[in-house]
Amino acid sequence: MRDYEHIKTFADYLADEARITPAEREEMRLDVELTGKLIEAREARGMTQRDLAEASGLKQPAIARIESHRSVPRVDTLLKLLVPLGYTLKIVPLEGSDRL
Repeated sequence: MRDYEHIKTFADYLADEARITPAEREEMRLDVELTGKLIEAREARGMTQRDLAEASGLKQPAIARIESHRSVPRVDTLLKLLVPLGYTLKIVPLEGSDRL
């Protein structure tokens, strides 16, 4: 049996710790969640990508790349997008984490 034959779905791939580290899995989860919230906030404000581009100073194609997961924004770019939507970033402990 080849080492990938047990993988039937993307969820199987993500669950395979030999392929995806916990840190990589968390990074993907964060990217999906963050992008989803960005789109949700933009749409809730009735804004198009073009509207957000004007408000943020970014170009509409850059926003499209971020929203389609073809580009990962730097923190400063993310803040340029979030502030016109009435949001900011916040660091919070992971659930079940005993870190300060």
